[in-house]
Amino acid sequence: MRAVASTGLGTHHIDLFYQHRVDPSVPIEDVAGTVGELVREGKVRFFGLSEAGAANIRRANRVHPVAALQSEYSLWERNLEEEILPLLRELGIALVPFSPLGRGFFTGTARPAEDYPVGDFRRGDPRFQSPNFQANMAAAEAVRALAEIKGATSGQVALAWLLHKGEDIVPIPGTKRRTYLEENIGAARLSLTAQEVAELDGALVPGRVAGPRYNERQMAMVDR
Repeated sequence: MRAVASTGLGTHHIDLFYQHRVDPSVPIEDVAGTVGELVREGKVRFFGLSEAGAANIRRANRVHPVAALQSEYSLWERNLEEEILPLLRELGIALVPFSPLGRGFFTGTARPAEDYPVGDFRRGDPRFQSPNFQANMAAAEAVRALAEIKGATSGQVALAWLLHKGEDIVPIPGTKRRTYLEENIGAARLSLTAQEVAELDGALVPGRVAGPRYNERQMAMVDR
């Protein structure tokens, strides 16, 4: 975490430097202090955390301002709503949701766990395994139904829902193809009414999705 020589983008600083997953063996104050030094040296502009819980967010922010939290958040995974989102807004921290498309359930590309090759994380994802997979495909139907009404894709509706949740939320959908990138950008032009947002909220309330977010080993790495 010490040296930043060049980003390869024609700059000699990193705009947003995350600690990806909280290391329980290192006090978060030490992490924040070290990044703060890099900021003062001009090597880093902003400090971010990933999958951090409320206590560590507060502790880190006391040492050096946290600019962003990167965590999973979507219609599919709403674990941040009760405690983390209010805290971020209290402290003025942006949220950068990863996996905003429900790991493929909102794009129509999800398949049962056994259809993925050995080594693919989805093969061990509880939400892709039977009978969870079948239940989750049914749960995603509310998004597909609204997408048909709006003349959009399910992925665009899922992203638009996030964008309607506040200007401090900046989702990062992953894609390998330009066509999907352009489709995702189209979500910014999709307008949802307050009633449509509320209907999506109700259709995919926390607990509606079947199966835990991760398997037991992966959940042990999430700071909550």
